[in-house]
Amino acid sequence: MTTRRISVWAPAAQRVDLLVGDRTFPMEGSGGGWFACNGDVGGGDDYAFSVDGSDAMPDPRSPSQPAGVHGPSQLVEQPRTRERDGWRGFPIREAVIYELHVGTFTPEGTFDAAITHLDHLVDLGINAIELMPVAEFPGRRGWGYDGVDLFAPYSGYGGPHGLHRLIQASHARGIAVILDVVYNHVGPEGDYLGAFGPYFTDRYETPWGTAFNYDGEHSDEVRRFVLDNAEMWLRDYSFDGLRLDAVHAIIDTSPLHILEAIAMRVDELASELGRELWVIAESDSNDPRLVRERERGGYGLDAQWNDDFHHALHALLTGEQHGYYEDFGSPDEVRTALLQTFVYAGQYSRHRKRTVGRYAGDLPRTRFITYSQNHDQVGNRAAGERLCHLVSDGRAHMAAALTLLSPMVPMLFQGEEWAASTPFQYFTDLGDTHLSKAVTNGRRREFRAFGWPPAAVPDPQAVATFRRSILNWDEVGGERHARMLAWYRRLIELRRVRLLAPGAENAATDAWYDSSRSLLLYTHAGLLVCCNLGVETVPVPEVAGATLLLASDDTVCAEATPALNADSVAIWSLASTQDPGEITPTR
Repeated sequence: MTTRRISVWAPAAQRVDLLVGDRTFPMEGSGGGWFACNGDVGGGDDYAFSVDGSDAMPDPRSPSQPAGVHGPSQLVEQPRTRERDGWRGFPIREAVIYELHVGTFTPEGTFDAAITHLDHLVDLGINAIELMPVAEFPGRRGWGYDGVDLFAPYSGYGGPHGLHRLIQASHARGIAVILDVVYNHVGPEGDYLGAFGPYFTDRYETPWGTAFNYDGEHSDEVRRFVLDNAEMWLRDYSFDGLRLDAVHAIIDTSPLHILEAIAMRVDELASELGRELWVIAESDSNDPRLVRERERGGYGLDAQWNDDFHHALHALLTGEQHGYYEDFGSPDEVRTALLQTFVYAGQYSRHRKRTVGRYAGDLPRTRFITYSQNHDQVGNRAAGERLCHLVSDGRAHMAAALTLLSPMVPMLFQGEEWAASTPFQYFTDLGDTHLSKAVTNGRRREFRAFGWPPAAVPDPQAVATFRRSILNWDEVGGERHARMLAWYRRLIELRRVRLLAPGAENAATDAWYDSSRSLLLYTHAGLLVCCNLGVETVPVPEVAGATLLLASDDTVCAEATPALNADSVAIWSLASTQDPGEITPTR
């Protein structure tokens, strides 16, 4: 047993005790609402706190919760994923990101099991993985966005040591690792933070729970809690970046917004450690200030997700017009997203019934993450259908080409690369009966806006909903799946060779449609991408001197005037002396 200093913040408490087994250690006030004591507790030992005589509660900064969200905390001798091979990361503009959910990425659903498929990702051309949240959450399965112990890697995935092994194995293969973190709320089950101090405020609300107190009384320590959490993942576990969930739901009226404070802390840490570190925001506000330089009045984050690209592409390829897709569907919106990043940059949104967004076209497009699928856009459908379940293989090929050859940073969702047959559905394992019923009923109400009847919405609490979502790696070698996988590999290699070449980041981009409005043509970095969205074969305008590189089928006519079959895509390399403007566009 080792004597060590243990502390906890509980500003309103009269008495706080450290509980170690059947022993109690009274804690003393140490200023600023903190209590501390020397306790006989070492690595692997369980401990908890009692506040003013309460039942035992886990540490708000618990490093491990092996017995779940209601159990005691456990001290961990952090092995710290210190790289000994000179790993320094790379600029985010070079990334091809692969989002994965540890629990469904493999049948075992663990960090160690995920390692067994890293070579698949290397062969695909992936150089960054993004883990959906891994902070301890209730039950045996879940997406992770209802985490409550923000410093503790989920025990069901393998806890702290399993996470260290995954990151080490990824870095050894040249793969950076991003972690999805949730700083807008915590989950409803197992949340003990409020019993210790004013971590939350009732002045603001989020769609998912009580908001963090970033700007009220005692908010300094709440901000420190979040900033220390961000630093822990990057320093102690050697993550390469953080993806901040739904930052539009974070309200902070402080002079220094918590998002800017996070970016500043991470920049300082990157300088100290001598390696690349990224902060990525998810936001539906279309506000470029998130990624604008601090010297120009922005928050200085490295990148943000671009839902407009997804929505425009999805609505065009599927024809869906319900829910937020009612704001999209015109072919021109895909062109706008390719050229200007945001479709809604100060325009009125019919769905939101207000003006949305701000112009972002003056910023490098490598500050935006683009995708045709992600966990939200697949999992927040009633039945969790992937794009390949909704459109032809030809249109799925188009989505991949436009995403991976865009000037933005591309991201794939697990299984997308082989057109996985499994859905990705929303699943939970809440122990509170009232909460579980509320989640099930609430989800069914939510989807009425999309026209899905309640009976079509799988029960999130059902084990079968989770099991349906586990990737089936045995199907990868099947003919259709292998063909899609080969297409993704070739596109990623083409991106690496052409879009990461010197000067490509600033290369001119253009996009237009032919007179029939069925053929989308897009040029960037010396490539011409042609997508036939119509039902008939269409000639490709004036690409003389260009070289055909890739085609989604074998029927591209390459005579004097090349033609493209319906529901197919082809990619040409323009002649080195050919200006993209020489291709005759009909706008």
